[in-house]
Amino acid sequence: MNKNTRLILALDVTDRDSALRIARDVSEYVDAIKIGYPLVLATGLGIAKDLSQYAPVIADFKVADIPNTDRLICEQVFKAGADAVIVHGFTGRDSLDACVSTAHESGKDVYVVAEMSHPGGAEYFQPVAGSIAKMAVEAGASGVVAPATRPERVNDIRKIIGTGLSIISPGVGAQGGSAADVIRAGADWVIVGRSIYQSDSPKDSAAKIVAEMKD
Repeated sequence: MNKNTRLILALDVTDRDSALRIARDVSEYVDAIKIGYPLVLATGLGIAKDLSQYAPVIADFKVADIPNTDRLICEQVFKAGADAVIVHGFTGRDSLDACVSTAHESGKDVYVVAEMSHPGGAEYFQPVAGSIAKMAVEAGASGVVAPATRPERVNDIRKIIGTGLSIISPGVGAQGGSAADVIRAGADWVIVGRSIYQSDSPKDSAAKIVAEMKD
């Protein structure tokens, strides 16, 4: 991704027409669009290619299986038109290696979940987040996912991974995270969903968040 606006839209709607309309409306304000199971299960994996005309697409499937299954999932994701995939690291280095090698073969990116943004994400992830982040570096991943709801954790994880990997950070808006705070803490991109796609004007909401980060 090019770091232009530093905003990633989490497009968790379940209607194809709405998804395309919102993506078109906010395209000048986002560096990527993140899709997950809600949209893909409702519309099919082909939505990745449809959305890619507006911005690079990140498939947030939190891939977490044995290496061969992970490889097969990633192959299908990239074949469908996604530019990156989000995976879990707790399944171990061999599973992560399968995801990363598949991505590299296609010139794509892998982002590894170090710590999730919801309150429960601190229960079990926080004690191992550093180890997962370190593994992401060693495996050659493109970056990690760290919580905007806890900027101090983003700062801690940045110290572990250095400047070689990117941090994409969910939890801004509806979950209470601040875009400006998490950028200051060391994130490269913020991920925002409901505050944009549920607003009366997704375009204006995206523009406001981008302006906040620039200020």
